Amino acid sequence: MNEIFGKAGFAMREFPLVLLMSLSASFSLMCMAEENFRSTEKVFTLTKLAIVSSLGISLMFGLKILVQRFGRQLLLELGGILFLIGFYFLLPKVEKDFTEVYAFLIVPTFVLSHLFVSFAAFVRRKTEMDFWQYNKNLFINIVLTAIFTGVLTGGVELAIVAVDQLFDFNFGDKIYLRVFYLLALFGSSFIFLLFNEKGLDDLEKEGNYPVVLKFFTQYILIPLLIIYVVILYFYSAKILINWELPRGWVSYLVLAYSIVGILAILLVHPLKENSTKSWVKLFSRIFYFTLIPLLVLLFTAIFTRILEYGYTEPRYFVVLLSLWLATVVFYYISYKNASIKFIPISLFAFGFFALIFPYLNTFSVAKRSQTTQLTTLLNGNKLLDENQKIDFKKRIADSTATEIANKFEFLAKRKESEVLLKLIDPKTDKKLVEDITDSDRYSLYYKVRDQFPNIIKTDKSTSDYTRLELISDVEIITVNDYDYIFYFNRYNHDKKKLDGNTFEIFDRITDEEPQLKVVLNSNEEADFSELISNLKTKYKGKKGKVNLPEISMEADLEKYHLKVVLLNLVIEKYKYNTAPTVNFDNAYLLIKKK
Repeated sequence: MNEIFGKAGFAMREFPLVLLMSLSASFSLMCMAEENFRSTEKVFTLTKLAIVSSLGISLMFGLKILVQRFGRQLLLELGGILFLIGFYFLLPKVEKDFTEVYAFLIVPTFVLSHLFVSFAAFVRRKTEMDFWQYNKNLFINIVLTAIFTGVLTGGVELAIVAVDQLFDFNFGDKIYLRVFYLLALFGSSFIFLLFNEKGLDDLEKEGNYPVVLKFFTQYILIPLLIIYVVILYFYSAKILINWELPRGWVSYLVLAYSIVGILAILLVHPLKENSTKSWVKLFSRIFYFTLIPLLVLLFTAIFTRILEYGYTEPRYFVVLLSLWLATVVFYYISYKNASIKFIPISLFAFGFFALIFPYLNTFSVAKRSQTTQLTTLLNGNKLLDENQKIDFKKRIADSTATEIANKFEFLAKRKESEVLLKLIDPKTDKKLVEDITDSDRYSLYYKVRDQFPNIIKTDKSTSDYTRLELISDVEIITVNDYDYIFYFNRYNHDKKKLDGNTFEIFDRITDEEPQLKVVLNSNEEADFSELISNLKTKYKGKKGKVNLPEISMEADLEKYHLKVVLLNLVIEKYKYNTAPTVNFDNAYLLIKKK
């Protein structure tokens, strides 16, 4: 017990920022759970804080390992904190701007922070085995941490259930989420630090090769990889015989085989010369040579897709990984005494390039490429008039309309509204101009597609989907009979304070049984769900656009009379879904004292 307390004390003294980051991430998620993950400004701020804090766990651990090697603690840790603050402000201020674009910033940054941990302390050191032992011990500690955390979390949750059921404490459901977030983030970080003991010194210690890892690599991982490479070679032969282009998803299979194969090579690095298993020796010697024809297949597959549809962030990263893989293959084939440190360092360099290099980073390339693709598509289908504006009245195939709408949505999410507005005539398409500048970007796809009235049906899949948009003719909200008016939408319905009372919009209209309520002081509520359900029933089976004089409903709530006014309502139905989904862009809550 004294040993455990000693290790815990050392972890708190040596890695305080790691524990602080994990505690911050846990606390943020717990607070989000308390707010029921509502789409409010507070919850979105907590979401950003949770993301940045989670990133800080691996970053601060890597910096501490660097400090243990080279010193300069204050400089490095201050730099890490400033980086996290800067990263927080890179994230959008409002939730509606938090599109999938940010996933291509957040996920690679997380990957880079973990890669940084793997090599940071060994940039200037030439000891290959120290580097391998360090990463092997890290890998084992991560696996052990996952097991211990899983058992601990499950055990504590079951204990709470037992106490709740046996002694009638009525804890409520939220306690389980609180415990999960606390143990899954803060608890796992603390356990991981306990396994690492004194940090770099213990991680570099030479130990026996784990029997389980040896068995897994030699008897499961490498034989499976051999099976996969045989499949890929047979597929390559099929392509040559039939003289056809490879399918797009084969690039992911080649990348998966390559990356897992490199991992296997790293795992058996100390065994490759002494292993008694012939297939391990053979695999270690020929692996990089087997990748050469697969690289040809990989580049053919991905560039076929890019030439047809242009670059997007995912395709950019596939190309980047392909180039990195080609670099690794060339390096290991060309240099007899190649270092295994080259793998994480080179991957880090490629990823760093993808995120920050001017003009050639993933975001710049994707935006330029899709802008070019959109212009080419419009010119190819002769959809631009003499003023270079889109003529939406022309007759086009549904697949073309879908592709144009996709590119509009893609560019709008990347804040390229200026490019799109140049293609729209503000006199004839005034509503679309407003949608591009002000509307929810997730619904822009449908609004652009609906601009084309003369569509030729060629794509069978489009018949499996129907979309109805109910549009209110109300452009000016009359407030003569009301005292207050609040604006809200799907991404912004924060609590509003009025005369010491708190009003909150409870929005679950995307559920199978839609709910729209106004809640007073987290207690009393006025239910406006009937407005949504009645419109769903009345217009069931219809599609396109329907203009209505007004979309509104009134109700009383204690000493207030309320009116909810929706400016539009979108009802979408997929053939394979039992119930339609419902959405809206902009709405107003009018309040009058009785």
